[in-house]
Amino acid sequence: MISPSEHVYDDDPNRGHLDVRTRLKGASYYFLGNGLIQAAVQWAPAGEGTPLGLLVMDPDRLRKKREALTMDADRGLERTMVGVEVGGAWHEPTARATRVRWTTRDGVPAVEAVWSWAGGETTETFFCPDLDTPRLAREVRVRCDAKDGAVRIRAGAGSRMILADADAGGRPTSLVYRFLSGAGRVELSAESVSVTAAAQERWANAARLAFSDPLPERLGRASQFQLAAATSAAGRMDSSIWQYNREWVRDQAFVAVGHLMAGSRDVAALILGRLLREFITPEGGAMDSSEVRGPDEAELDQNGVLLYALEQYVRWTGDASMIAEQWPRVSAVAEYPLRPEFAHPECGLLVNSREFWERHRVHGITPGMELAHQVFVPIGLRAAARLAVTMRQPEQAARWASHAERLRAATLSHPRYGFVRDGALVKRLNVDGTVQERIDPVSQSAIPPGAPLIRPGAHWLNPDTCVTLPVAFRFLAPASDLARQTLDSVEPLWNQEWQTGGYGRYHVSSEPDSPGGWPFASIFVARAAVEAGLPERAWRVLRWLDTAMGAEAGSWLEFYGPRPSPPCPQVGIVPWTWSEMLALLVEHVLGVRPRAEGLYVAPRLLPGLEHASARLRIGAGALTLRVRREATGGPSARARIGGKLVAERAAGEIDLPGTSHLGDDIDIDIVLPRE
Repeated sequence: MISPSEHVYDDDPNRGHLDVRTRLKGASYYFLGNGLIQAAVQWAPAGEGTPLGLLVMDPDRLRKKREALTMDADRGLERTMVGVEVGGAWHEPTARATRVRWTTRDGVPAVEAVWSWAGGETTETFFCPDLDTPRLAREVRVRCDAKDGAVRIRAGAGSRMILADADAGGRPTSLVYRFLSGAGRVELSAESVSVTAAAQERWANAARLAFSDPLPERLGRASQFQLAAATSAAGRMDSSIWQYNREWVRDQAFVAVGHLMAGSRDVAALILGRLLREFITPEGGAMDSSEVRGPDEAELDQNGVLLYALEQYVRWTGDASMIAEQWPRVSAVAEYPLRPEFAHPECGLLVNSREFWERHRVHGITPGMELAHQVFVPIGLRAAARLAVTMRQPEQAARWASHAERLRAATLSHPRYGFVRDGALVKRLNVDGTVQERIDPVSQSAIPPGAPLIRPGAHWLNPDTCVTLPVAFRFLAPASDLARQTLDSVEPLWNQEWQTGGYGRYHVSSEPDSPGGWPFASIFVARAAVEAGLPERAWRVLRWLDTAMGAEAGSWLEFYGPRPSPPCPQVGIVPWTWSEMLALLVEHVLGVRPRAEGLYVAPRLLPGLEHASARLRIGAGALTLRVRREATGGPSARARIGGKLVAERAAGEIDLPGTSHLGDDIDIDIVLPRE
């Protein structure tokens, strides 16, 4: 049986300075990085913690917040604040007089902080000026009435402080933070800095999304900016920053897809290549939480997700070289879930004792069949079959396609073991085909006191937001009654034991951790809702995310609720959420889907959106998409390649066959009827 020790942490947020806490009242974290250095600007406007702090981290060392290189054991991040001396008096940022926002500096992502005092104002701009050195720039501009003309600034990194002359008229003074990997520390200096041409070019080629409503545009932009800061140059990524200090194939594969949509295909290749080399066993098993599991604990959905992400890489880039180079490992990933020990003896569905959210035997998960495994494995096998065609492996293509269809048919239609019950999908089945409705923990030692799972009463497995994933990924017809009723079945998960919004990942009574709304699980529902024609539910999720802690930066906590730390880790920021946000906007709202058969674009503008546009990297060129609503006439769509009209349809969708989308730039205009 698995040891409960993987769920136990010793980081006590009540020990040390307030800044070691990840959850500060009203705080937002703005993440910046270039793979060689990672940083977060902490804005704490409610007065808890340093108002404007700077965390600098080694992106290859996954650590707790208290272990950030600029965190002082006694003073937290206080020394990282800039102080301004005017006429012998020092001024620093205060919670009430500081504003922070995303911006750009010469085209690269930047964070702007403006703070004032009686008689003056300071503007700070944080950004990574290049792609190939581990440094972060911080430009400081002071505007004040300095009668004697003398203005100085001070700033620190850990125990080191520096002083520099400044100008009262707004001329910038530049500070540079260098991460010294060999020494494991940060060096701070005052020197001029400029954004390199390579950095400007990278972000000039990045995806651009625009919407008539500023909310989705802002959340998409924040997600794109911060996704770039989440992964090291070696491909390493904490699956929840400051929380787990571990990695998952599933999380990183989805993040790689997010990078493809964001236009950073080199990072996607880096992540996927590392997963194949380092996180897949020779037999094809996928590691989770940086560990290799035995068959009973294998999270088989991870194999499917990785195969799906690998195909997405080929479809977005037109480059199959990584697949060719790693084909034996790709084949192993596809074959692993087809091993006899996973197959139910009667229906062939996949059996194990660990569910999608990683509850296992300790929590009362008994041997059975998990919906997410039955969904993502055939999705991955279909992807692998198409890749096998590209690799000229017809026997493998036929084998995997056949198994994919067999698993899908059994999942949706088997008379005894199918997952459709009372018109909706359910989460998990026992080996006898009955629904596993509830769980009872076999050990309370791994569960913190007060957790719902050890309260008296029944602990229900259903509903669970994972049942919406087959709708979001079109494993079943999104417009079907089954899709609608499945989405209706998860509505009780909104505001279960809280009133702040968000879907819990599953029924709160079976929660071994803490009840609360989960951002990426809520976006699962939003993605499915857009597909199923229930867009108001997607709007509700977006509006909730616009009010949750971290909304100003778009850096959302894993969940929002009380957290007993220790033994649970402090809650962190999940990069997967940024990828889910981009998928919601690009794949579902804008409707852009590169496929093996060609490029398919079918936007579903949310109610209230009058227009949207995007520029996305696809193949060797770029897709420029414009969508608008008009009051008269039906939907229409036109596509041009090289200025030449190549497709025109009365329906509001474009389907370009073959590989024409991998060549020249494409322009697509789509008109939808106004509601």
